[in-house]
Amino acid sequence: MTHFPPRHRLALVLACLLAPFAVQAQAAADSGVALALSPDGSLVVDTRAKLAWPRCVEGMQWNGKTCTGTPLELDYAQAQAHAQARWKAENQPWRLPRAAELRRLVDKSARTPGLDARLFPAAPSGWHWAANTNVQGGLAGNQYNYGNVERAQRQGQGGESLDSTRVNQRYAVDLETGDIRSDAAKYSKLHFRLVRTYTSE
Repeated sequence: MTHFPPRHRLALVLACLLAPFAVQAQAAADSGVALALSPDGSLVVDTRAKLAWPRCVEGMQWNGKTCTGTPLELDYAQAQAHAQARWKAENQPWRLPRAAELRRLVDKSARTPGLDARLFPAAPSGWHWAANTNVQGGLAGNQYNYGNVERAQRQGQGGESLDSTRVNQRYAVDLETGDIRSDAAKYSKLHFRLVRTYTSE
């Protein structure tokens, strides 16, 4: 058995206790995402991507401490219209996020992956609308899900073609896992978050 002087034993114990935190910090640094609060605390700022996110999902309101109200669940066209209306009302270029931007909010280094509740309190989980098909790194979701198989069968039986089916599909991101799907029916009712370019305020 190896014997260590008391001060070395203390250093060893502290190193063991702090190791998980060092690993978590390194994982956050490796992810390339740095989230911070705006000066007034109403926005979460992705300082590396220069994006500003409201702390609350659309439909809820920030009261200075948490998010209150009921999250909106709209289809894709309604969510886009809501973003345009908010842009006009606040004179800020709010929009639906790209899938890769939205996925950056998911903290995969946490014991329970998802949104950091300290930054995004009372946030609903599950699938959220994303604006386009520009996905960095490809899809993280299951490409063999039931919807894909069903469409392939229809195509083989002379039914609706895959190209025409895609017209009615949009991208969505699971904010629990960071998974992305490309086959969300555009008439589905999903939650959504808005984003805009961040400028010092």
